Amino acid sequence: MSTYALGDIQGCFDQLLQLLERIEFNKNDCLWIAGDLVNRGPKSLETLRFLKSLGSQVRIVLGNHDLHLLAVHYGKTHQRRSDTLQPILDAPDRKELMDWLRQQPLLIVDETLGYAMAHAGIPPDWSLKNARKRSAEVEAVLKSDAAADYFEHMYGNKPDRWDSSLDGWDRLRVITNYLTRMRFCDKQGTLELKTKGSLDTQPKGYKPWFMHPRKADNLPILFGHWAALEGSADDENVFALDTGCVWGNQLTALRLEDRARFSCDCSALRKIEL
Repeated sequence: MSTYALGDIQGCFDQLLQLLERIEFNKNDCLWIAGDLVNRGPKSLETLRFLKSLGSQVRIVLGNHDLHLLAVHYGKTHQRRSDTLQPILDAPDRKELMDWLRQQPLLIVDETLGYAMAHAGIPPDWSLKNARKRSAEVEAVLKSDAAADYFEHMYGNKPDRWDSSLDGWDRLRVITNYLTRMRFCDKQGTLELKTKGSLDTQPKGYKPWFMHPRKADNLPILFGHWAALEGSADDENVFALDTGCVWGNQLTALRLEDRARFSCDCSALRKIEL
């Protein structure tokens, strides 16, 4: 039995199947998916249906594109020009898929396997204990009858820094932004959410979140979200999994037991106007 952690699939279903064939994925294995299952790629509906069908073989954290899909589903925002979500919205099993999706967490902490995973990462000044408590606050609302209200208030870059006195939608929004949108922050944990490039593009006064001293350093952290890193966070306890499949680069799996990496080429996607 092996456990494979994958970066952002973003609807690249054919490439997902190619990678699973390469690693000889079978019924005894488990997948961890670091969020952004959908959007921009050509087969988001097929991706959702397949991952849902795996049942307990798959563990997923939600990414910003997954939350965006849910917000569109609830009618709290419109599709963007680059979205490829319409087949899901037209599907007869749409509600079933969306109900399954909103049951997924923002954070996985598995002390037996010895890893934590969040789509964007864990803020440097959060311990794992605090990260679990704060992600659970958002997860409880997602699973409740208040989910639609959450999506109405989810969008926005403020507040841009954690404060334990925050409450209401501001509190849930900043937790969501840390776990699903974060790339750069300053030493106080203030988020800079506009810059999306490589490490060379970091804004003055900010660093990648994983380059600050971290309180959550007792387990290695798996994350996606940041394709410009090309799968390298330059830290032995931080594993970047988004290798830009949807941009025609690679889809990558990390076998957690021995940290071996496996990739499939996604250059065919460069020929598709996404």
